[in-house]
Amino acid sequence: MAQLQLKRPIVFFDLETTGTDPAKDRIIELALVKILPNGTREKYVKRVNPGIPIPKSSSDIHGITDEDIKDAPLFKLIAHEVYDWMKGCDMGGYNSAKFDLPLLAEEFLRVGIDVDFTDRAMIDVQQIFFKMESRSLTAAYAFYCNKPLENAHSAEADILATIDVLEAQLDRYEELSKDVKTLNDFTNQDQYVDFARRIVLKDGHPVFNFGKNKGRKVEEVFTAEPQYYDWMMQADFALHTKQKLTEIYTRMKLAGLGKKS
Repeated sequence: MAQLQLKRPIVFFDLETTGTDPAKDRIIELALVKILPNGTREKYVKRVNPGIPIPKSSSDIHGITDEDIKDAPLFKLIAHEVYDWMKGCDMGGYNSAKFDLPLLAEEFLRVGIDVDFTDRAMIDVQQIFFKMESRSLTAAYAFYCNKPLENAHSAEADILATIDVLEAQLDRYEELSKDVKTLNDFTNQDQYVDFARRIVLKDGHPVFNFGKNKGRKVEEVFTAEPQYYDWMMQADFALHTKQKLTEIYTRMKLAGLGKKS
């Protein structure tokens, strides 16, 4: 079986949540599997009380109800433990770059932990699958591992299946590198500024990726419409998006650009 070429540990993770909006929804279960350079695995699995009701539509998918997590800890009580467990590790998952990572970052920011994952490689196994075969995780598991996925939508089962799929992909596709950095580049071709991808990089400049200003440089918009920054900071955007906007806006003020006091 093919093994990843690891220069440092990598944590594969999966979240079960109250919904799909990183700005509003909360974690109710997380599973992390750390693979060390010597191939040893460590596991961290925890259910979390989200502090808000779990919609029935979400419970119908993952099978976790309000009753199931009523005695579980709030995320703020385990946040530092989780953050420390992931420290110094590259990251991986299935559709994690566009969903799990943004939502996890929001949870950290809500409790005052200033996350920065920019120095870490991120392997999105779904992107390998989509580029090679285009299927869901359940189909991917059946296709690559030749057996049905039991307990789908359990965070632990899903992330263990994700690792199995990646290892099978490395066996199947000789052209795929086993190097984490190269897989990061292969699965994350979009250059984005914030995890929610409201801002992307184009020719090295932050550019809005939504709404009426889509395609325009952030600095250009803030210079022409300084109230747009205020609107975004007051609107229901993700905390990480607001954090990055503030960094850009602060740089502009220091350079003497944009809104004047």
